[in-house]
Amino acid sequence: MNADDTKIEPTLDGAPGPADVRPPEEREATAAANEADLAASLAELETLRAKNAELSEQFLRAQADMQNTRRRAEDEMAKARKFAIESFAESLLPVTDSLEAGLAIQDATPEQIREGAEATLRQLKQALERNKVLEINPAAGTKFDPHQHQAISMVPAPGQEANTVVTVLQKGYLIADRVLRPALVTVAAPQ
Repeated sequence: MNADDTKIEPTLDGAPGPADVRPPEEREATAAANEADLAASLAELETLRAKNAELSEQFLRAQADMQNTRRRAEDEMAKARKFAIESFAESLLPVTDSLEAGLAIQDATPEQIREGAEATLRQLKQALERNKVLEINPAAGTKFDPHQHQAISMVPAPGQEANTVVTVLQKGYLIADRVLRPALVTVAAPQ
């Protein structure tokens, strides 16, 4: 065989390449091994496809669960906002009833009116306290707290330390440790 008689067979990509000069048994063994590798690769590919489908389904379920949870939370928040004042309103109803009953009496004496007003005020304060609305009413001599008090003026107060409360002009209120309205106070001036 001369150099020109060399048999050229196409390669896998279709380009001509050198002929396989291995013995037929070796070529068959290689082909069988390639087929086994191909079968194993196909089995692995099917396994990966099944796993991918399973993970995709799990992802979609998790996403749907998350959307449902978000929607439920939004619904609960909307209901909480809508009915948050319900408890407070219920505790104010007896106060309303007392005021209406007092106004219904045509010939009440000033003492009766005062007693009724005091009883109604007690009811109102109890309703506020049940709903965590607490008074800010600092005693004279209490250190001025800018977070809970609003100074209206500074006045000379002999015998009292500077920057302390002299008088309360209007009570303040807290709601759950948050200032609803600061107490209006006069403060002792430095001497």
